[in-house]
Amino acid sequence: MRFLRQSMTGLFLLAVSLGLLAAALQVFSQAVSERAGREQRAPQQRERVFTVNVQTAELQTIAPKLAVFGEVQSKRSLDIRSASSGTLVELNHNFRDGGRVKKGQVLAQLDTADAEDDLARARADLKAALSEVEDAERALELAREEWVASTEQKDLRARALTRQRDLESRGVGTAAAIETAELNFSNARQQELGNRRAVAQAEARVNQAGTSVERAQIAEIEASRNLSERQILAEFDGTLSGVTVVEGGLVSANERIAQLIDPMALEVSFRVSTAQYARMLNTEGALRQSDVSAVLNVSGLELIARGQVSRDSAAVGEGQTGRLIFATLDVAPGLKPGDFVSVFVDEAPLTNVVELPSSALDPQNQVLVVGEADRLEALPVTLLRRQGDKVLVSGSRELAGKSVVTQLTPLLGAGIRVKPVGDAVPESPAEPEMLELSEERRAKLLAFVEGNRRMPADRKERILEQLSQPAVPAQMVNRIEARMGS
Repeated sequence: MRFLRQSMTGLFLLAVSLGLLAAALQVFSQAVSERAGREQRAPQQRERVFTVNVQTAELQTIAPKLAVFGEVQSKRSLDIRSASSGTLVELNHNFRDGGRVKKGQVLAQLDTADAEDDLARARADLKAALSEVEDAERALELAREEWVASTEQKDLRARALTRQRDLESRGVGTAAAIETAELNFSNARQQELGNRRAVAQAEARVNQAGTSVERAQIAEIEASRNLSERQILAEFDGTLSGVTVVEGGLVSANERIAQLIDPMALEVSFRVSTAQYARMLNTEGALRQSDVSAVLNVSGLELIARGQVSRDSAAVGEGQTGRLIFATLDVAPGLKPGDFVSVFVDEAPLTNVVELPSSALDPQNQVLVVGEADRLEALPVTLLRRQGDKVLVSGSRELAGKSVVTQLTPLLGAGIRVKPVGDAVPESPAEPEMLELSEERRAKLLAFVEGNRRMPADRKERILEQLSQPAVPAQMVNRIEARMGS
C-alpha cells in the first residue's frame, strides 16, 4: 500500500509539471506570433540639448594692464673707495652689511700719522717760500735804488763832459781833461747798465719766489686733502652692502671697501616687446608716464610698490630684443635692489570692448552666442588683449547684449541647441558652531590645556586665547573633552 501511494503521488506531480510546461509553451508561441505580426517602425530619436554657462556681453571702457617681469634696482648707489692706502684704525659701528648710515657720518678712519707729517712739511715749505718772496722784494727795492743812483751819476758825468768840451771850444780846456771826462762818463754808463741788469735779476728772483709760493700752496692743499681723505664720510642716507674690510686691516688706494645704496630711491627695469612698446607711446611718439605696480609674491604675501614710467633705454642692446623700460617707484616697502618682481603697467583705456573668459574664444577668434530657439551661432570678434585668464575683444552691435558661452568644448558648435544658465555662485562657507561655556566648564578646559606638556607652546597659547573668549567653537570643545575622557 505504501508503494502504491508513493507511485500515485509521483504520477500526479509529473502530470502537473507536464501541464504547466505545455501552458508555458503556448504563451511563448502566442507572444512570438504577436511580435512577428507587428509593423516594423523606426524608433523616434530625440535631439540632445547641452547645458552651457553664458555671460551677457556688455560694452565697457577698460584700461588694460601690461604684465611683465622686472628687476628692482637703486637709482642712487655709490662705491665707497679709499682715496689713499693705509691702515684702518677705526670703523663705524654700523659699517657692516645692512648697516644704515646718515649723510656726513664718519664711516672709517685711516691712520693719519704720515699725512700729518706731509702737511707739516708742506706748511714749512710754504713759510720758506714766503720768506724768499720777502727777501727777493727787498733785494729788488735796493737794486732799483742803486739803478736810480747810477743813472744820476751818469747824468752828472755827461754834464761834466759837456762842460769840458765847451771849455775846449773857447780855448781854455785841455785834451787830457776832456779824455778824463769821457772816461768817467763811460764808467758811469757801464755801472748804470750793471745796475739795470741787477734790477732785472731781482725781478726774476721775485717771480721765481712767487712761483715757489704757489707750488708750496698747492703742496699744502694736496697734503691737507690727503689728510681729510683719511676720513671716509657717507655722501647720503643709505644702507651699506658688500663690506670687505675689518678694523686694523690694510687698504690700498682706490680699493672698494663697501657700497652705499639709497633704499628709498628705487626703480624697476623691465623689458617689453616692440609691439608692447608701441602701445606705450602717445600720439606724439613719446613714452607715456603710465602708472606701474611692482608686486613681489612671498609665500602668499604680496609686497606692492607703485610708481610711474620714467624713461626707456637708448639702444636695444647686443643680443637683445624689444625695449628696456625704467619706472620710478614712489614707496616700496619691503622691496630691495635685486628683487625679481611682477610688473603691471596701465595702458591707454580701450572703448567699446567686451571682457570675456579666455575659454570663450576659439583659435579662429570666434565666440558662440545663444541665438533664436536657444541654438548656438558663431560670431567672429577681434582679439585686443589677453589679461591673465580674461580676454578683451572688440565689441559690436551684433555682440552687444548677447549671451556668450563662457567655456567651449569639442561638442559645441554652430546650430547646437543648448540650455543657457548663469555663472554658478559659490556658496559661502558655513560659520562654525559656537558655545557659551560656564565658568566651571571653562576652568576644567583651561586646566587640561595648561597641563598638557606635549602640546607646542604656540598652539597652546592660541587655544588658551580662544577658550578665554565668551563664545568658543564647539568642535574645539568637543575635541578637548574627548581627550579629557580618554
